[in-house]
Amino acid sequence: MKDLYLIKIGEIALKKGNKKIFERQLKDNIKKNLKPYGSLVTIRSGRFYLEVEDVPEEVVTKVLSTTFGIVAFYKTHSCNKELEAIGKLAIELAKLNVASGYGNTFKIETRRIDKSLPLDSYGYSAEIGGIVFEAVEGLKVDVRNPDWIIHVELREKAYVFGYGVKGPGGLPVGTAGRGTLLLSGGIDSPVAGYLMAKRGLRLDAVYFHTPPYTSNEAHDKVKDLAKIIAPWCCGINLLSVPFTDVQVKINQSVEADYTTLHARAAMMKISQMITNERSGGCLITGEALGQVASQTMESIAFTNRSVTLPVFRPLVGMDKEEIILLSRRLGAFETSTQPFDDCCAMFAPEHPETKPDFEKTNEMFNSIDFGDLLDKATKGVERFWFPATQEN
Repeated sequence: MKDLYLIKIGEIALKKGNKKIFERQLKDNIKKNLKPYGSLVTIRSGRFYLEVEDVPEEVVTKVLSTTFGIVAFYKTHSCNKELEAIGKLAIELAKLNVASGYGNTFKIETRRIDKSLPLDSYGYSAEIGGIVFEAVEGLKVDVRNPDWIIHVELREKAYVFGYGVKGPGGLPVGTAGRGTLLLSGGIDSPVAGYLMAKRGLRLDAVYFHTPPYTSNEAHDKVKDLAKIIAPWCCGINLLSVPFTDVQVKINQSVEADYTTLHARAAMMKISQMITNERSGGCLITGEALGQVASQTMESIAFTNRSVTLPVFRPLVGMDKEEIILLSRRLGAFETSTQPFDDCCAMFAPEHPETKPDFEKTNEMFNSIDFGDLLDKATKGVERFWFPATQEN
């Protein structure tokens, strides 16, 4: 059985000369996210139309509600533009709404794109409303505060639909280039990745694994987090970096209060090396100003200057409650709060430096004899792929 969905876009519609690039990327993303099932996506006059066959509605709903660039979508039916055909579909939808217990007051909202038609939008709403009112017992028209609305769009065909589902908005993933998310096992970094994907950035994720100091459970936890954010990212690569030798070298080489800062700098350098290899253009972290010792202005300035790529910190001005709220919406909070520490927590000093002097700290970092440890860590990466949609 074939189903049709009408998809509305938001910010994309404001684009001018390069609008088609954004539309094409959104079309590709929808098809990619539904690849296990197959689909047909067409674009006409600022509307996207998705056709699927024998795909459960809950699957389509999950895919479209996690595809950035979409502001709303509706399961819809199409017919010719004769009043009789439109009325028949509207009656079926009205009966379904009544049977579902949605209420008995309604109105028709018509959008007439085809200006060659004999009636205006109000005229079609009145005529179709009259047809529905006569055919379905117990209904009342309420144009101000109805229990439900039947929408009609008159384009190359007539499209009739009812309740819609809100999409995530934003820009299609892939329209803003590629970046690397430093994904820890905490609450913040998955939210940071979600926010940058919403701005059109395609993401890889890196995780710094330090066995035997961090457990396999901590590693599995990060895999689970990557899987959770994968639908929003059109799929995501998780690149697991063997970081033990680098971490041990830092702990042996610098004052204890500075180990977190230097570990962060080494992570940034390795992440930049990986990003360059994958033709990426930026790094993303879950840092929020003042949240922990390594996220003071002075500490951020030091880690920033360890790399040349731009570093995006979308959470920088948020408080913890705001971040937790977004984490819960993503479905990541329960996983993020599992009691398996990553290397940052495991090796954190008792009294970390919060206001490092840049020259002193930089001199200290440059004195560490890493040898080829950073290169080895980069070459020893283990890759895991998490698709946007898991086939049942």
